[in-house]
Amino acid sequence: MEDELEKLKRKKLLELQRRIMTAPRREEADPREDLRRLFVGRAWEVYRAAWRQYPEIMPKIEEALLAAIRDGRLRDKIDGESLYYFFHRIGLPVRLRTTIRIKEHGELKTLQEKLREI
Repeated sequence: MEDELEKLKRKKLLELQRRIMTAPRREEADPREDLRRLFVGRAWEVYRAAWRQYPEIMPKIEEALLAAIRDGRLRDKIDGESLYYFFHRIGLPVRLRTTIRIKEHGELKTLQEKLREI
């Protein structure tokens, strides 16, 4: 009986080894996948604006953010306001496109459209 169990165990082990060897290798995960898990709200908008405005420094900042995530120093969700404040604190004032809209009679109008009416 024990011999049969040993044979079954060896057979299963060989089967698992064969599956592992023939399974397609998963390429290294996209490093931004970690950012996707943590960024919420308008964080991507702020992040992309920072990349457009500071393309020479953002690779270093991205690597530092990813290292902090991997090391477990960053676990909480990061929203747009927090990321904006972070960039400001490290000396990168990120400029965001801002529009002012007014709701009138259930319709949203830009400030420009409202001034034209006057």
